[in-house]
Amino acid sequence: MQKARRRLDTADRRITAVLMASPRASWRSVAAVLGVSERTVVRRAAPLYQDRTLRATAVRNPALFPHLVPTVLRIRCRPDRITAIAAALARRSDTVWVDILGGGDEICIVAFLDGPDARNNLLLRDLPATAAVQSWTAYDLLKVFPAGFAWSAGLLSEEESQVLWPDLTRPPEALSPLPEDKPLIDALVEDARMTYGELAHRTGRTTRVVQRRLHALVEAHVVRLATEVDLALLGVHAEALLWITVDPGAWEETGQILSQHPQVRFTAATTGSSSLLVAVAATDLSALYTFLTGTVGALTGVSAIEVTPILTGVKRTGLVRRVAVTL
Repeated sequence: MQKARRRLDTADRRITAVLMASPRASWRSVAAVLGVSERTVVRRAAPLYQDRTLRATAVRNPALFPHLVPTVLRIRCRPDRITAIAAALARRSDTVWVDILGGGDEICIVAFLDGPDARNNLLLRDLPATAAVQSWTAYDLLKVFPAGFAWSAGLLSEEESQVLWPDLTRPPEALSPLPEDKPLIDALVEDARMTYGELAHRTGRTTRVVQRRLHALVEAHVVRLATEVDLALLGVHAEALLWITVDPGAWEETGQILSQHPQVRFTAATTGSSSLLVAVAATDLSALYTFLTGTVGALTGVSAIEVTPILTGVKRTGLVRRVAVTL
């Protein structure tokens, strides 16, 4: 297997941005959005998937899977054991994001736990039994704002983004996942760019049925398709989690505003002392400061904010990163 790229040029980055915003976009569609030839897109994008610089996957929406308990954990542990603990958490099938934060003694995870028993086992058995874990705080994930699904690292114009996602603020149509959707969703988690023929083979359905059902699941936000890439390749060198306290009457409006900002890749409402969890990806610390003072600072409903830099992303959208976890 080839090694993942160490750099992407401007054209590669813009192609990647389209595939992040629309993970199953055809080569023709990518070319149309960017105004380049389809041959150019194929020549540049196909190798990025082959060497796994780009990886396509899917994440379930826990709000539509009643057995899942979406949980955010801030775990403090001994710095000399943090890489081992982060790696162990990343290997769990129920963790979606695992990041090492701040001064190198804290890990943040987002986990979709398989019911109350799984949550209690993690909080009351597994973490207490880990000697290097010093303390932890758990929050429930109340809502994920869907505008982040179309995040493109600020590399696309507003017009280009509108072609891919015309209106993410519109509430999706109601749709519940069915038991027979599991093989399809499992296949998308493995590789969200499988062809309809491959998905039909994996699920035992016809190509037409698979195409129609996949479209319905995505449109209803039952699953979120995602393209994973090392953000440093896109010029992102300052990532942080923001724990924002918002007046109760401003939760929804503030979440909607922040989730649509080009530097925000994830926004969610949570329980706990803060109201919103926001993941920011900026080019550098100066750009992060400008975002904090100019964007967050201008929001009247915000009463407090805690900024925790991300030192290392260990797992993103359910995929363990191949790079070594080092501090």
